[in-house]
Amino acid sequence: MIRVPRKVWLEAVRRALREDVGAGDVTSRAVVPPKLQARARLVAREPLVVCGLEAARLAFELQGSGIRITSLARDGQAVKRGAILMVVEGPAQALLTAERVALNFVQRLSGVATLTAAFVRAVQGTGAQILDTRKTTPGLRVLEKYAVACGGGVNHRMGLYDMVLIKDNHLAALQQEGPGAIARAVQRARSRYPRLKVEVEADTLAQVKEAVSAGADFILLDNMPPKMLREAVKLVAGRAKTEASGGVTLKTVRAMAKTGVDFISVGALTHSARAVDVALDFETPAEFNKHARRLERPANPT
Repeated sequence: MIRVPRKVWLEAVRRALREDVGAGDVTSRAVVPPKLQARARLVAREPLVVCGLEAARLAFELQGSGIRITSLARDGQAVKRGAILMVVEGPAQALLTAERVALNFVQRLSGVATLTAAFVRAVQGTGAQILDTRKTTPGLRVLEKYAVACGGGVNHRMGLYDMVLIKDNHLAALQQEGPGAIARAVQRARSRYPRLKVEVEADTLAQVKEAVSAGADFILLDNMPPKMLREAVKLVAGRAKTEASGGVTLKTVRAMAKTGVDFISVGALTHSARAVDVALDFETPAEFNKHARRLERPANPT
């Protein structure tokens, strides 16, 4: 699974808090006494795959000292409706101020992980793997790709810098130089970046043949129906990895996977994932007092 450095989490959470809190949480400051203590539970209101607990933790911790956090789930874990993901305790003002930012991250990232898990289940047993794309929320790519990995998907290139992907518009631009655009593109990529993998997008079987002959490592089979995908896989015959893309839904993905492709890239994992229902439920005074009394009892009474 992709590892997200702490500084990436911190940067994202601090940016979100600046956006939401600004000069201060005027409502909580106005109506909640500073010394009032509270305890709240982060609860899954539907079945989901957990992701983003680190962001939630930081959102609360950055409100100051005196906040205690207990994680009861982990990223990548599938949980049922009603599962408690985290318990937070401390000044009520601080918990209220961090609430929306914490929830936004967990709802969004768990939504990506949950949708990815659904696609992974849909192709189970076919040998095909689910890939993400660069169709991510600006500024949140690393976190959203981490969420894909939490859901069981495979991360494709992180950006324009770590893999050569020769797409249709690259080839269109090279047409003015004459025939053989794919071969020229692959040759130039190998010469300039010999250590990077090279992928070529193909819309037709003729382009698939050209890409294989040119020595591409991966061939992106774009918007091909299942019958055409099968023919493309036979043409490639294991000489390159194949990736199906375009028009992928939960209804169509298994038929695509059964054609023998190695990968299926799904932009919807990150650009269309629904935010799942996660809530921060504050304990009632009775629940809070009961918990406080339990903590005050000796661990091993004699």
